[in-house]
Amino acid sequence: MKIFYKTRATATGGRAGRTALDDGSLGFDLALPGSNKAGTNPEQLFALGYAACFDNALPVAAKQLQLQPAGTATSVEVGIGQTAEGVYALDIDLHVEVKGLPQADAQRLVEAAHKICPYSNATRGNVDVRLHVSAV
Repeated sequence: MKIFYKTRATATGGRAGRTALDDGSLGFDLALPGSNKAGTNPEQLFALGYAACFDNALPVAAKQLQLQPAGTATSVEVGIGQTAEGVYALDIDLHVEVKGLPQADAQRLVEAAHKICPYSNATRGNVDVRLHVSAV
C-alpha cells in the first residue's frame, strides 16, 4: 500500500486519562461516559473522524458516478456495548444528507462512498454499520 499520510497519538491513563497527537497540535482529557468528569471519550473521537472522512468520500464517489449533489452533511453515531460472547464492540449509524439529488441517486452515492471511505473499509465485516440516507 502506498501511504499518503501518517500521524501518531499517545494515550495515558486509559479512558479516564489523556490522549494527544505526538506533534502537540491537538489533545483531549478523557472521561468515562456518565462520570460527570469534563472530557471526551474514544467513541466521540471516532465519530468525529468517521464523519469527516465519510463526508470527504462523497464527492469522490459522486465524481465516479457522474452525480452532482448540491451538498452533503454526514453525522455519525458511535456506540459501544458488549456482545453475547462477552467482548466489547462498536455499533455505528451513519446519517447522510444529500442535497439536490433524488432519493435513489442519493442512496447510490452513499453506498459508493461507503466502499471508498477508509473508516468504512476499516470497520467492514467486524462492526455493524447502518447507512441512513436522506435526500433533501
